[in-house]
Amino acid sequence: MAVAEDDPVRVSLEKYVGQSMGPPYVAPDPVNLPMIRHWVDAFDDRNPVYLDETVARDTRFGGGVAPPAMLQTWSMPRPVIEGIAERGGAPNAAQSDNVVRALDEAGYVGTLATNSELEFVRYLRPGDLLHVANELESISARKTTALGQGYFVTWVTTYRTADDELVGRQLFRIFKFDPSTIEPSKLGASR
Repeated sequence: MAVAEDDPVRVSLEKYVGQSMGPPYVAPDPVNLPMIRHWVDAFDDRNPVYLDETVARDTRFGGGVAPPAMLQTWSMPRPVIEGIAERGGAPNAAQSDNVVRALDEAGYVGTLATNSELEFVRYLRPGDLLHVANELESISARKTTALGQGYFVTWVTTYRTADDELVGRQLFRIFKFDPSTIEPSKLGASR
């Protein structure tokens, strides 16, 4: 992608494309039945392959599995509540040099999740422990939206088991914006 030279912030971000968003990490807990139970109860999902081992054994899975949409759930760290507002809602402080941190430092401190796409390679089973890696896929040119000026940042998260079996991927996109560039009329200010 050719980057306009009149956008020095965007030029400085190019070095992150194709790079890790931070060190790979291991999920805090293995896939487990109590969390599956909470999930299916919250979503009123009564598929018996999630909770009834007897039924699940006679299916194509040969045993119990987790709902596929839980993929990201297993990798979420326990949040550090203190300072969460100052981190824009991020559960933990960024520990490595990455595009999100660079945009924060450049004044693009607003964060809006815009979309997520999940790819499921195989169903997870109780006991699977996920190993997770994030790589920056792309950064848009600077855009102007109702939230002000900013950049769409897209990364891909890869989920693997302890024995390196690929089980899923997630494409995640956010809009990092500078709140000071919001047009006053968009804030509902009186004219």
